[in-house]
Amino acid sequence: MAAAAAAAAMAAAMGERGRAASAASGGGRRLRLLPGLLLLALLLCVQRGGGQKKKENLLAEKVEQLMEWSSRRSVIRMNGDKFRRFLKAPPRNYSVIVMFTALQPQRQCSVCRQANEEYQVLANSWRYSSAFSNRLFFTIVDYDEGADVFQQLNMNSAPTFMHFPPKGKPKRADTFDLQRIGFAAEQMAKWIADRTDVHIRVFRPPNYSGTIALALLVSLVGGLLYLRRNNLEFVYNKTGWAMAALCVVFAMTSGQMWNHIRGPPYAHKNPQNGQVSYIHGSSQAQFVAESHIILLLNAAITMGMVLLNEAATSKGDVGKRRIICLVGLGLVVFFFSFLLSIFRSKYHGYPYSFLIK
Repeated sequence: MAAAAAAAAMAAAMGERGRAASAASGGGRRLRLLPGLLLLALLLCVQRGGGQKKKENLLAEKVEQLMEWSSRRSVIRMNGDKFRRFLKAPPRNYSVIVMFTALQPQRQCSVCRQANEEYQVLANSWRYSSAFSNRLFFTIVDYDEGADVFQQLNMNSAPTFMHFPPKGKPKRADTFDLQRIGFAAEQMAKWIADRTDVHIRVFRPPNYSGTIALALLVSLVGGLLYLRRNNLEFVYNKTGWAMAALCVVFAMTSGQMWNHIRGPPYAHKNPQNGQVSYIHGSSQAQFVAESHIILLLNAAITMGMVLLNEAATSKGDVGKRRIICLVGLGLVVFFFSFLLSIFRSKYHGYPYSFLIK
């Protein structure tokens, strides 16, 4: 019994020493693994920091290159390689406005040329403003220089304006609604402010054609007065002064002076179906042809008013006066209805109409 007890005690002591040795061995292995884990974590941190630094350097290079191009010209020309590098590939912290167009003469895209003129005005207004920064860049992709870009975006019409945001892909609202709003620089500036929060005040180059025309008119009138300086009875002609006053009124009410300030296109041709629009679909803009149409409508209404007044005040034949009255009334009613329909087409939701919808 004593011998068995001694053997059991010896076995227990040996097991205790074995467990202690095993624990010590495991602790030693953990201690040996710890420096390796620390080194691996350090390498991962260094690699991550190096990747972040590489991205920052790449972004700085891209911004520096775009700023250099912008210093030379307000609109940067892009081909397929530049488009993929500066607009598609990350990193990017700037917004880019792209005009997709076809300006080569063989394309015969007159709308592209008109839209490009407005686009240049907008880009120059941003480039030479005090708020100019690297937040926004204006670029252009011509079909003959970047056909692969058109294919990549499944684009089959020009001109088209798109906004590429600093992060992510362009959304539906990042494509400018050219068909509904038109391509006036002021309208594009509002769209850009909505998409990028960058406000651009449009500055147009001075147009001296109106001043030259006025100077020629004054010279002509002065020369006529000088030649007839001995007979100036025509100066007191009330009808002549009334006609001159009406011409001024027609020019002002038709928006002709607005055209001299804003410089809109004469008309708009839809690049998809070739249909020409002479009336702008928004109350915020109008074409030159639209101003001429409004001027003629106002003149026709005024002519009708004159005939009605003539029929009421003259003392001629009653039948003749009745005919003059009917003609004048027809002019006023028809052309005023036409004028009202144009107003309804521009100011959507206007509830009143007359004869013509």
